[in-house]
Amino acid sequence: MQFGSISYLNLLPFQVYLKRYLKSSSEKMSFRYKRAVPSQINRSLKRREVNAAFISSVESQKYTCTDLGIIAYQKVYSVLLLPGSEESDPASATSNRLAKVLDLHGKVLIGDAALKYYLDGGKGIDLAEAWYEKTGLPFVFARLCYNKHGKQIQKLAREFSRTKVRIPQYILKKEAAQRGISAKQLTWYLDHIYYKMDWRAKHTLKKFLGA
Repeated sequence: MQFGSISYLNLLPFQVYLKRYLKSSSEKMSFRYKRAVPSQINRSLKRREVNAAFISSVESQKYTCTDLGIIAYQKVYSVLLLPGSEESDPASATSNRLAKVLDLHGKVLIGDAALKYYLDGGKGIDLAEAWYEKTGLPFVFARLCYNKHGKQIQKLAREFSRTKVRIPQYILKKEAAQRGISAKQLTWYLDHIYYKMDWRAKHTLKKFLGA
């Protein structure tokens, strides 16, 4: 199985869980993992270079998907619109469209770079917060979708959604250091990310895709 994953900190709990989930050596040998930014993962799933992936919400309606997503209630801190001339983030698909749907203008910045910018005191509009202020709903940035191995992916999604993932301190420190933030800041950030799609998340997805 070829699995694609967005290479941002917001999926760290899933990545840690996945390593534990693949217990047997035979499972590990048959499993390939690819990390990239959202726009690249979208293309990889379309080309069937990967069989399953967390892909941008705007692309998810083309595939069969699980009830896992990358979801923010009010602020997300890693999807920002910065002051200045209008500029899309080439790594993004959903966030660029979200800014247009909200009729907001500026430079879109997403992912770990946006989180670092915020933590360093940078100013900008949090697009998840702007969506919440307009709709009263959370925002779904990505969904776990697939083009093959459906039973395995659905099982994985169900089990992850029922699991409280504890990330070892050494992993937190390593991942945080690579982004120039502290382990405490990383833990704080992950407290604002949700993965299980409830009725509100599903409703907001329909509302956003229909906009």
